[in-house]
Amino acid sequence: MKNRKILSLVVLLLVSVNCALGQELKLNSLEYFETQGVNVLVYNNLFNGGFNDEKNAGIELIHHGVRTVQGGAVRLSNTPEQWDLVPKISDRKVNRASKTVEAALRYEEYNFDSRVVVTAKGKGVEIAVYLDKPVPKALEGSAGFNLEFLPSQYWQKAYLMDGRYNRFPRYVVGNNVTRPNSEKPKQYKGYKTADDRGTGRYIDPLPLETGRTFLLAPDDPARLVKITSPEADLMLFDGRMLAQNGWFVVRSLLPAGKTGKVLTWTIEPNAIPNWLREPNIGFSQVGYLPSQPKVAVIELDKKDKPQANSTLYKIGDDGQATKVFSGRITPWGNYYKYNYVKFDFSSVKTPGIYYIQYGNVKTNNFLIQNNVYDKITDATSDVWIPIHMDHMSVNEAYRMWHGEPFKEGYRQAPPNTDHFDLHAQGPTTDTKYKALELIPGLNVGGFFDAGDFDIETGSNISVVQNFVRTWESFKPVRDQTFVDQKQRYVDLHRPDGTPDVLQFIEHGTLNLVAQAEIVGHMTQTLSNSVLDNYHHLGDAASLTDGLPYNPKLGPYEVANDGRSSGVKDDLWAFTSRNPSLDLDAATMFAAASRALKGYNDDLSARALKQSKRLLKESTELLASRPQDSLGRRARADIATNLQLYVSTGEKQYVDRFQQLLWPALDRNVNIFLLTALDAVPHLDAAFKEKLRPYVVKYNTYLSGLEKDNPYGVPIGLGNWAGSGDVTNFGTTICFASKYFPEIIDESHAYKAANWLYGCHPYHNFSLVATVGATRPKAVFYGNNRADFSFIPGNVAPGLLFRKPDHFENYDDWPFFWGQNEGTIGGNTQYLIFGSAFKNLVK
Repeated sequence: MKNRKILSLVVLLLVSVNCALGQELKLNSLEYFETQGVNVLVYNNLFNGGFNDEKNAGIELIHHGVRTVQGGAVRLSNTPEQWDLVPKISDRKVNRASKTVEAALRYEEYNFDSRVVVTAKGKGVEIAVYLDKPVPKALEGSAGFNLEFLPSQYWQKAYLMDGRYNRFPRYVVGNNVTRPNSEKPKQYKGYKTADDRGTGRYIDPLPLETGRTFLLAPDDPARLVKITSPEADLMLFDGRMLAQNGWFVVRSLLPAGKTGKVLTWTIEPNAIPNWLREPNIGFSQVGYLPSQPKVAVIELDKKDKPQANSTLYKIGDDGQATKVFSGRITPWGNYYKYNYVKFDFSSVKTPGIYYIQYGNVKTNNFLIQNNVYDKITDATSDVWIPIHMDHMSVNEAYRMWHGEPFKEGYRQAPPNTDHFDLHAQGPTTDTKYKALELIPGLNVGGFFDAGDFDIETGSNISVVQNFVRTWESFKPVRDQTFVDQKQRYVDLHRPDGTPDVLQFIEHGTLNLVAQAEIVGHMTQTLSNSVLDNYHHLGDAASLTDGLPYNPKLGPYEVANDGRSSGVKDDLWAFTSRNPSLDLDAATMFAAASRALKGYNDDLSARALKQSKRLLKESTELLASRPQDSLGRRARADIATNLQLYVSTGEKQYVDRFQQLLWPALDRNVNIFLLTALDAVPHLDAAFKEKLRPYVVKYNTYLSGLEKDNPYGVPIGLGNWAGSGDVTNFGTTICFASKYFPEIIDESHAYKAANWLYGCHPYHNFSLVATVGATRPKAVFYGNNRADFSFIPGNVAPGLLFRKPDHFENYDDWPFFWGQNEGTIGGNTQYLIFGSAFKNLVK
């Protein structure tokens, strides 16, 4: 006991010393609180109201370079889940004189308003909650202030609550109770959210600890945070009790019947004295060709003085490292939060194993070799893509990735139905089918969209188009996958005599042609009817029972003949007609019909028939509608006519293509150039010459990218990171430099590859799973994300931008889809880029 008291005194003394040395937080020009090593953001990023809580909004703490805290809002449950209600931020005020940021929060559903005021207070901030009216009766005991801490940054670290020691658990532990559903505030809109198996009760986690002074991670100064509350208990919850993507939640209930300043917390994040973020040396984990440009981009803390030189070491056959090159560091300048310099070692051409040394920072090793890019698409085409084939069992050696999903088929979504994945069924079905009627024949082909198991029709359309472009441009004969449509069976690493890409085209077209023929147009999506199915993780075949729902049976009852059940788990077809989507499908069908000719002639003919029909019908439906601002409809119209011309040779299509193309290029050459380049092999020299000025204009855009950011590629700043922008950019470069090498330098394509394989902000991991064998990302948002694992060949969206100046990509927490979720559209877009890039370097 005596030793324990001494240890407690030592820990608290260390904490007080660390905190005393911290610098005061200042409200900076970007409207967040800052000192070296600590940033406190206050509603710079808002809850979006779509997926509600994406764990990247509210009050956020970026602690020694890592965003470890988010939320910071009045919430209605102990451990809110993703689709729980979030407050609308109706107003945000910054007062520099009083050093405060204030946000007005409102729950329309309860006519409940509150204000959260954050004030700089010494080494930390004070967070206060104000109410002009008392908490509504319906929310008493439910409304509280929550702040959430990222589990992967705190598990296995210690914490103290009022001097009591404990550790944050690596895996979810704790106690729950069940309560009547009537006691829980209404959190959701229009759909079931928890499968209670008929009990009429819900799960409510109990706190792990309760007290007034909470010290997180006293054993790790980089994550040490102190929270005190003078008038309310602090409760610690583990949000992973209800959802694998839950965080550790610190919460205080709002008092009933009170107004004014009803709650106060003081939060003191520790700032390590003289802390500097370690330089991030961005380079290609895949390696480099001897002849290519080789430039590392080094990301530095703005207070870090750049080194004069950087060094390249070569590892010899005896295992010894030898300095082979030392070069001057070239300044680039500031880009958002950090300063950037470059290290050019292009002159090093000898094949071998190398690493970069910058100051005290040493990278992992990489290769310089003529074959470094030969296998960059293999994992994606051999593993990730076939695993995402829907309506098939997929096996790999001793492992069954999933059984055959959704044998029961799809039912017509009822009119006026909202969907949790941002779809909606309109006021009618737009089909001959009645609400909840089985639509026969849709359970064939298609690809899972991403980390979930729905068929997003728009994505699947682009996927087939991506496969066709890959097939027609590069004729990849790689055959490593056994596909049997009759058995509905796929076996990885087992050649079957047919090029895999051709089988992928067939599989995607089967579902999309079925939609066009059976529904009459393209569905919006084939997706889950209830949320408990949608957030399912694991084997897709276990998501439903495989039996059509029979309303004559009781809940969970199976018919005597074993052919139906009383389980309402059947997936729905959302069928509101979107003529723009039909136009996209017409483009894809025209292209797929060519690729399938001679392999599956029946499907080829059906695809061409649907292309012509959908082009005619969608053109008529769209005639009276304005163009969208991004030109998607125009691009689809242009591309459809091009694909139909290539498929049929009919002059009407090429005339219409050219009629639409040139005005579109005048409006935005970046959007339409790749479609124009697709036409070069099929049209005459006059077309190519007319296209030349637009390629020159695109080259001007490339020069601007060099000035825009230190990486020279388009960097996305939205809620979905920008790997797709980079792969599309790289693909455009590959084709433009092929047809116009005198204008477009192929070196820009290397920049795209470098970005994907490690030369980017935040860290230098390859964004493609298993590609860049030394250090690819190891954790992704896939359907196996609960295992903190990955599916080989997955391509991460990449570096997610958090306003006003922070890029991030977590490799220890998979549940951020905007930065970690590979999609079938994005991964097949990568397949095109990788194929085009390999062709370019050869």
